Amino acid sequence: MLDIPIIGVLALQGAVMPHKPHIEAAGGMFMPVKTPEDFARADAFILPGGESTTMLKLIDTFGLEASLVKEFAHKPVWGICAGAILMAKTVTNPAQTSFGLIDMDITRNGYGRQLASTVIAVDGYPVSYIRAPVIERTGPDVQVLATREDKPIWVRQGQYIATAFHPELTADYPSPFHKTFVVLAKAGQK
Repeated sequence: MLDIPIIGVLALQGAVMPHKPHIEAAGGMFMPVKTPEDFARADAFILPGGESTTMLKLIDTFGLEASLVKEFAHKPVWGICAGAILMAKTVTNPAQTSFGLIDMDITRNGYGRQLASTVIAVDGYPVSYIRAPVIERTGPDVQVLATREDKPIWVRQGQYIATAFHPELTADYPSPFHKTFVVLAKAGQK
């Protein structure tokens, strides 16, 4: 039997702790990660919602990019809102660098600024949109798992998934999205 997968939530900035009850209820072990040593212990990663530009600055300041790239190459990664931006191939509004893990083009704050925040249901589960990005294009190897107004909002490419919304803010544990990711993390364990 496989061990309980350690889900490392990048803890440099953003919504980290709200993932804990979801991950644990889905059968995973929650671990905030900040260092290369933490990254090596994690079986899978969540890049949380927050501010993508700030996250990139902190990754650069602490010299974490090479370590993250190494770990992301062979472990499942889920990007949520700002985390989805970090996973995109191309980012606009404004343009910025990213890890390019998923063949998608994404527009920052595409669903509007803070005042446009809303809650909608995805597959019957309420999720929050807070300065959410819009996934404008997906490549042929990207599976679209859910849409909003004909735009992808939940996508998967191999071991990588991204959501434009925040399921971790809903206090109904675990979210179906966390369940899906913990299953993916278990499958990725060696």
